[in-house]
Amino acid sequence: MNATVALILMLAVGTYALRLVGPALHGRVELPARVQELLSAGAVVLLVALLATGALTEGGGYAGWARPAGVLAGGVLAMGVPPLGRGRKWGKGAPFAVVVLGAATVTGVLRAMGVA
Repeated sequence: MNATVALILMLAVGTYALRLVGPALHGRVELPARVQELLSAGAVVLLVALLATGALTEGGGYAGWARPAGVLAGGVLAMGVPPLGRGRKWGKGAPFAVVVLGAATVTGVLRAMGVA
């Protein structure tokens, strides 16, 4: 067994152990509210970092302007109409298929125009 397989097996066992510990400790261990807030914020930060890495880089370098513009267009479509006054909430976002097609269209049009 090589080192890669051993590492994968160790990670699998660790993941399974963490999944078992969660239900076993549920109700026994109370996390302070501040720790829960930090864990929630950490999850959001990780997701934003993953989005930024996927949207801005390709092959270790900058992906060009078309891809981030497409991601921005998809985000705007997903978020919906912005609030136009105090106390108002964001409007309902577009369906998932429209978001994906809109982002792909913006990216494709920009690449066809020569904006890489």
